Amino acid sequence: MTTIKGIVLPLVCLMALLSLQGCETAYYGAMEKVGVHKRDIMSDRIVDARDAQEEAKQEFRSALERFSTELGFDGGDLEDKYNTLNDAFEASEARAQVVSDRIEAVESVAEALFDEWSDELSQYTNARLRRDSQAQLKETEQRYKRMLAAMHRAEKRMTPVLNTFRDQVLYLKHNLNARAIASLKSEFSSLEKDIARLITEMELSISQADEFVAALSK
Repeated sequence: MTTIKGIVLPLVCLMALLSLQGCETAYYGAMEKVGVHKRDIMSDRIVDARDAQEEAKQEFRSALERFSTELGFDGGDLEDKYNTLNDAFEASEARAQVVSDRIEAVESVAEALFDEWSDELSQYTNARLRRDSQAQLKETEQRYKRMLAAMHRAEKRMTPVLNTFRDQVLYLKHNLNARAIASLKSEFSSLEKDIARLITEMELSISQADEFVAALSK
């Protein structure tokens, strides 16, 4: 039997989604009236996403250094070690969320831009110009997909690093003793490898973003 809750909850979610989409559409329309087009917005959001990845990369590096320092130092207050490492984890997690949010914003405007571009092809009366514009659209979409794939690869690399950070912080929290530190030291090499892979993927993604923005501005 279908409950009222079972009907209302999906409806509320759908209304919220439509509201967000409506807000985005209204925003793009307002910006176009002052001469800022979707292409410009897309370029700005890609730069924002690139910058967020750069900041996250630095945050993860910093967190790795703090983990290395705290786990490598024998002595000191274990509660202080936990607080230091927990702060490093939470800062990294926050940066990772910013990266995901920025990528989502890029996807939103890209979808709107490509839909509009595709729809407007039918407005051409000159067949040669229409074909040329259609070819440019296809090329831009292909470059965008390559860039977005690179962003998502880097984004996914953050997950295992954050998981390891979280595990180590929780383990230290639950076992505030020298044995816990010794145990975490044995896991540190895998964390180093994960962060090295993450930084490599982020640098590739940042490079792809730079290339796409440069091509978009031509």
